[in-house]
Amino acid sequence: MTAEALAPWHATLRAQFPIVTSHPGLAYLDSAATAQKPRAVLDAVQEYLTTSNANAGRGTYPWANRTTALVEEVGKRVKAFLADPDPDTSEVHFVSGTTEGLRRVALDWLTHELDDGDEIIVPFADHEANVTPWQEAVAVLARQGTRVTVREMPYQSASGDYDVARLAGLVTPRTRFVAVTHVHHVYGGDMNVHRVRQAVGPDVVICLDAAQSVGHLPVSMRALDVDFAVFSGHKAMALPGSGAVWSRGARGAPFVPSGWSGTPNTVGIVSLGAALDWLERAGPQQIERWTVGLAARLTDGLSTLPAYEVVGCQLSLAQDSPVQQRHGIVTFRHRGIDAVDLGFILFSHGFMVRADGLCQGRAGESRSSVRVSLHVYNSREEVDRLLEVLADLS
Repeated sequence: MTAEALAPWHATLRAQFPIVTSHPGLAYLDSAATAQKPRAVLDAVQEYLTTSNANAGRGTYPWANRTTALVEEVGKRVKAFLADPDPDTSEVHFVSGTTEGLRRVALDWLTHELDDGDEIIVPFADHEANVTPWQEAVAVLARQGTRVTVREMPYQSASGDYDVARLAGLVTPRTRFVAVTHVHHVYGGDMNVHRVRQAVGPDVVICLDAAQSVGHLPVSMRALDVDFAVFSGHKAMALPGSGAVWSRGARGAPFVPSGWSGTPNTVGIVSLGAALDWLERAGPQQIERWTVGLAARLTDGLSTLPAYEVVGCQLSLAQDSPVQQRHGIVTFRHRGIDAVDLGFILFSHGFMVRADGLCQGRAGESRSSVRVSLHVYNSREEVDRLLEVLADLS
């Protein structure tokens, strides 16, 4: 479906974001950091807080029972949204976001699964949140006398996604765990996680950072064949402080967070359920087509401006490129203007972008850059206006 054919669909959805419609002079281009919330999510939160706000899993009165039921239903909703291949045996645990979720997998599960001499593979050019927890787990085990070898995930030099041929060569009989990212938070590329299972074999546990994919494109646990998937609700149009860890439980012990869980973020969980419902109605496939198209429109324009360097795969810059396009994320630098300064300049023209080091792991981009991250509420007109401003700064 072309961008022109999607235009009426997009206009209907854009109108459902109060913060967007109430600020017509501003363009929010930082959805990889946090997404804006549609009216349906805000209404669901308002209804819950004004009709049945209570603790979950503790009281026996109607409000508490309804809250408990809501939390359980959202867990089932997460499984359905992720195309869970076996929802009767998998688990969903709610967390504050991707960072906490990955750390819980690392400290509450991985540290109990590894033995002396085991090996794990870590993507050191991905987000720091998908690097640090695994190093922390290895450090905890080292203090206990258990030595674990950490190997670096290899990347394709041209495309920036994982080099599965070299990855297969890293796997040994002692490889127990691989951490991967679905969509890269700087380059915007699909990291082709569906190829990782074949490269590492049937027994290695794979943990997926889905922070930049859930809510942005269709995500299928059946197709990806991973064992953990972790995502943040606030990047998927729910409230901050919400997120989930999905665990398959087919390889290794079941995932059980340690300690007393305390009061869950019930309002955040309610917002997550409403957000997933909204996204399902909007259509993840159409959202993906729209944001990929906007990103291609931006990279195509930037490729004609010599003053700018687009980071990541250089083969994907043109709208008619035969290789994979970016999933709503475009990161670039001006050859003469500091990235942070450029961020301030763009805001003076009404554009809100991310401009800093972008939380990269140690093997990622070492220089600051400007990241434009798009979602369904962004328009072609906003992209064209941004390109006009960037051209004036050339």
